Amino acid sequence: MSLVTIAILGIAGVVCLVIMGLPIAYSMLFASVIIILFGLHQPASLLKLGTATFAAFYSMSWVPLPLFILLAYIINETTIATDIFTAANKWLSRVPGGLVVSGIVAEAVMAAAIGSSGVTILSVGKVALPEMERLSYKRDFSIGALLAGGVLGPLIPPSIPFVVYGIITQTSISKLLIAGIMPGIVLTIMLAAWAMIAAKINPSWAPLPVGVNWRERAVSVKNVWPILFIMIGIIGSIYAGAATASEAAGVGVVLTLLIAVVSYRFRHSHLVRAMSDTATMTGMIGLMITAAMVFTFGVGISGLAQSMADTITGMGLSPWMVIIAINILILILGCIMDTLAIVLVMVPILVPLITALGFDPIWFGVVVVVNTEIGLITPPIGLNLFITSQVFHIPIISLLRGVLPFLIVLIVFLGIVIAFPQLSLWLPSLMK
Repeated sequence: MSLVTIAILGIAGVVCLVIMGLPIAYSMLFASVIIILFGLHQPASLLKLGTATFAAFYSMSWVPLPLFILLAYIINETTIATDIFTAANKWLSRVPGGLVVSGIVAEAVMAAAIGSSGVTILSVGKVALPEMERLSYKRDFSIGALLAGGVLGPLIPPSIPFVVYGIITQTSISKLLIAGIMPGIVLTIMLAAWAMIAAKINPSWAPLPVGVNWRERAVSVKNVWPILFIMIGIIGSIYAGAATASEAAGVGVVLTLLIAVVSYRFRHSHLVRAMSDTATMTGMIGLMITAAMVFTFGVGISGLAQSMADTITGMGLSPWMVIIAINILILILGCIMDTLAIVLVMVPILVPLITALGFDPIWFGVVVVVNTEIGLITPPIGLNLFITSQVFHIPIISLLRGVLPFLIVLIVFLGIVIAFPQLSLWLPSLMK
């Protein structure tokens, strides 16, 4: 049996084991050992298990991950999400579907501090949903919009999937984070526009509340300054070239901690809880990254990527046809695997291929994150779909009915990101 065949069977094995419920790290380590032992017939190559662990944790590229996770958990211990939604609601109260649009805008702003879709949905949803129910908004429409808006979480920096993608592919994490800004803005506008159109067509879905005067709007803005300060500190320092992603993450944590202590009664117990949750999450992702690096070694030495490139060249497929096929594959995998699992399993195989075809790995990183996040709200095993259903007590069928129009918007947006690479690459190209 050839080494390429063994690598293909190893990848298929990882996917099957993950679907069966085995943790992604254990699945990849098991497949890696099989590839190394049966493909290379060199047990000494298992030393890669140790060297990969050392390389993963000794590299400076690893540093932003625990810092961004800590930043998210500190914010989650405050009422920042409440203040953002309140301000957005006061300014957008008179537009059709005002509360839904406010929720989407709040998710976009929270995304600039949290970097995770699930946490973004829950942090905004727990504030927005009671107000939506009070004004008799259609429940599946409201929650469906918030579920779709969660895609903004890992798209607008900081972003945990972008950091992991950068570590795995040795791509500039700073440029990856900046690459998500313009697509994030465009997606916010698209989702908000559809919410307004749907509310205009069906006024009963989103009754207009009593108007808010300009004084109330002005007062609400003063509560938004903390998150704006954090956003400017992180994104501004990276974009200006004043700080690396690691340094910007450190700046973000310090700013967030100071703001939380001064303005939100953040105390020792909150810090202990945030740091404990950060340690747990970082350890979990760290094990996954280590497993992915060993897996990348096994698949890399098999020559699978080069074999795929040669096969595609022989078939006469155009590079863009290959990109479309890859996105269809990721969409399918996204229905049964989460974002990090797909990034860790598929990216090491696909990035050498798309690079050989002449595509930019930074643009591809944005495409992968958008695509996988769409999968998180798609059955049969869309993680965010089921979490949202359970937390907000809404049947899956009703939630699917509410999110379906927004899902179509997301797929159109994915097409735009694929068709216009400069949407993702323009800002990174201007960085110092």
